Amino acid sequence: MLNLESSRWSELEHAYGQASDIPPLLRQLHGLPPSAGESEPWFTLWSALAHQGDVYSASFAAVPHVIATLASAPAKADASFFHFPAWVEVCRSKHGTAIPVDLAGDYFASLKRLPALVAEAASERNDPGFAACALAAVAATLGQHAMAEVILEMSSPGLALDVLGWFDGH
Repeated sequence: MLNLESSRWSELEHAYGQASDIPPLLRQLHGLPPSAGESEPWFTLWSALAHQGDVYSASFAAVPHVIATLASAPAKADASFFHFPAWVEVCRSKHGTAIPVDLAGDYFASLKRLPALVAEAASERNDPGFAACALAAVAATLGQHAMAEVILEMSSPGLALDVLGWFDGH
């Protein structure tokens, strides 16, 4: 993982420019903060690193930190700890965004940890938002990017029922 003290962060980019402001936000994740509404640090991380479906070099450096923090207490972590890496991977695939060579190994190794973390967290959770994020994280890890995106889009139970109704009618 790219050290949070590394000067490399100032060479990486996010939606608003250089990413030297990202390490302090990632440090704040260690308290496992919720992501509801405009809660920080999640609001700024999402805005800078997964802006309107675009991902950036700093996104790939941040994902291993998000997953490492998730691994510290999967059952207590907010659903965004699963959602964020899944969405970064979906967007990377969808737009063909290149991962800097020096970040690729850690990025993909961290994604491979997600299925086990989902299994650990799932024993404590059963809410639909968590389920969608967890399932999407597993799908993205397995390279099923379209499936992951669909799961994230159908995270509300009402929409899932509507889709099932549509399938029944066809």
